[in-house]
Amino acid sequence: MSKKLKIFVISDHPFSPSGVGTQTRYMVEGLLQTGDYSFVCFGGAMKHNDYKPQKTETYGDDLVIYPVDGYGTQESVRSILRTERPDILWFMTDPRFFPWLWEIEDEIRTLVPMVYYHVWDNYPYPVYNKVWYESCDSVVAISKVTQDIVKNVAPGVHLEYLPHAVVPEYFQPLEDHEISELRKRSNVDEDEFVVFWNNRNARRKQSATLIFWFKKFLDRIGDKKAKLIMHTDPKDINGPDLNSVIMHLKLTDGQVMFSTNRLEFKQLASLYNIADVTVNISDAEGFGLSTLESLSCGTPIIVNMTGGLQEQVTDGEEWFGVGIEPSSKAVIGSQEIPFIYEDRMNEDDFVDALEKLYNMSKEERKEIGMKGLNHVNKRYNFNEYIARWDHILRDIHERNGSWETRSGYQRWHLDEVKSD
Repeated sequence: MSKKLKIFVISDHPFSPSGVGTQTRYMVEGLLQTGDYSFVCFGGAMKHNDYKPQKTETYGDDLVIYPVDGYGTQESVRSILRTERPDILWFMTDPRFFPWLWEIEDEIRTLVPMVYYHVWDNYPYPVYNKVWYESCDSVVAISKVTQDIVKNVAPGVHLEYLPHAVVPEYFQPLEDHEISELRKRSNVDEDEFVVFWNNRNARRKQSATLIFWFKKFLDRIGDKKAKLIMHTDPKDINGPDLNSVIMHLKLTDGQVMFSTNRLEFKQLASLYNIADVTVNISDAEGFGLSTLESLSCGTPIIVNMTGGLQEQVTDGEEWFGVGIEPSSKAVIGSQEIPFIYEDRMNEDDFVDALEKLYNMSKEERKEIGMKGLNHVNKRYNFNEYIARWDHILRDIHERNGSWETRSGYQRWHLDEVKSD
């Protein structure tokens, strides 16, 4: 490619620890390695002490990050368009954060295409999103659920399917002797059954529910035979006070451990390797990055069969842990999201799933985990993930152009008015 494609990214800060930030970083760094791209990113969804543009020693002018509050403003977008003249605007996260951006799509899309990397948690079909989908040149769906939703809600929109991926150099199985050493350093006994949970302590993640249900599991098997490690902030204002929960349940003798420090990818991979199973019981989960990281480390998963989680736990034939069908589907909503299903699983179903894996031998759990790793390598291969983004962005640029070569978009349309 003679000229580098310049991509304007609006997302979580690419070096933030959130799932959205992590996937943004993977996409950006993967494409930078090709030498055919440069990026201008809004570093959103975090607090900043300094709002000066940021560069890295590794990428120099090819990666410039502008710290912003929230995800930016209409004027900050206009400023980047004028000064940086990107070829494509790429953005990702929940659509409820972007109405302000779509409001000026007629200004943006006359200059550059808009590509939305999108996930939606559940049915019924969100017909109220139709106007947003149709305000994009392309929607790239992160899950099969999202793909089906966009196809039915806005069938005229250009649609691609591209699920998340994780970097295998970071997330990979360790040797048995390495795991034993890590367990020793982490105050975990060799024969303890370790349950790992890696999520934000927020309402839909069901963090307190997990601890209550884990207590019931301990009541079944014995108080000292299992340990729950939660990589989260127990005092997060968006969730319950988890310290109070473990005090109430008298789980203060090491049965529940909190990992609260920000970890590098390889440190996080160590926790997945220590674990016998990683769990996710969210009532709404568009994709669920932690379970993919777990499978990449060869550790089985227990998940709610909702959103993108159901694609990870099985390929339709083999199972890479236990998938639990929701026992109830409540329709919830808000002024922004009028209706959506909230999937709740049953306590006994979850405890039974834990007991099923607990009763397996280490060799049996390892076999399931290795099948999960093969599933990741086939369906969520990182090299293919970057190659697909390369193809999608090149194709969009070739078809739609930018600035002087912009085509395929007009700010007006004709409606036929019929008289009686």
